[in-house]
Amino acid sequence: MNRVSGKIALGAAALLVATAAALAQRGRFGGGFGGIGGPSEGPLPTFTPQGEFHFIRMEYTDLPSHHRGFGFASRNARGNGWWVVDWPDADYHFSEGVRRLTRIGVGEPLHMSLMDDRIFDNPWIYATQVGWWDLSDKEVKRLREYLLRGGFLVVDDFWSSDPESWAVFASTMSRTLPGHPIVEMAESDSAMHVLYNIEDKDRTWIPGSRHLRRGPGGTVQLVQPAGTEPAWFSVNDDKGRMVVAVNYNTDVGDAWEFADAPEYPEKMTELAYRYGINYIIYAMTH
Repeated sequence: MNRVSGKIALGAAALLVATAAALAQRGRFGGGFGGIGGPSEGPLPTFTPQGEFHFIRMEYTDLPSHHRGFGFASRNARGNGWWVVDWPDADYHFSEGVRRLTRIGVGEPLHMSLMDDRIFDNPWIYATQVGWWDLSDKEVKRLREYLLRGGFLVVDDFWSSDPESWAVFASTMSRTLPGHPIVEMAESDSAMHVLYNIEDKDRTWIPGSRHLRRGPGGTVQLVQPAGTEPAWFSVNDDKGRMVVAVNYNTDVGDAWEFADAPEYPEKMTELAYRYGINYIIYAMTH
């Protein structure tokens, strides 16, 4: 894949316009709804080592005050730190959706730190729980270089229920791109319409698995944390190009992780795929 430098062309990857509902292989349950379901048993999809697009999950060090020690992620994967949340199921399920719903050549999902030079070979990186990350000055400098050379960062699954989380994220963005404010995405923004049309009515809370509860008759009920209104923000470069997409008070990653879980709301998975694919197409064409 060509190195990130200014625009990253989509090349021969002509888009296959398809409905996200076509992704709905919702047989096996992918595991762990606060008492609903069990561990995932179905095999993960396989991908070629090389591709036009790889899901790149950013590795980072936690703030000492919010450190997540060595523990389990999905599918009994193990790792140290908050960066592993929803890994690997979210990465593989979403990559499979990109492969099925577009003509982008999708390679195997990867995870790496900002200091890995391979970061510049990829137009799109994803980070979760960014209210608890602790980027060093070297990592901030590398992130700035990556974004200004045409890269795109998606951040997800951090919440106003932790009053420190927004301040930590905003401070990191201020260090990364000084003078470039975090602004609310407008419905008219290109990233909302580059493939799927996402309107204000679609900008709704996407629950994490921890927000689902068993209701009467075995129904699944959604319990939104108090005071957590979903919001979408962005950071733009000097040319007005969006370089950071912010999913706040919502959990897109869980909707990908549990894409094959019958208990997880299908409409939420569909919406999460629309957001993610729009971000990818925007990153690869702007």
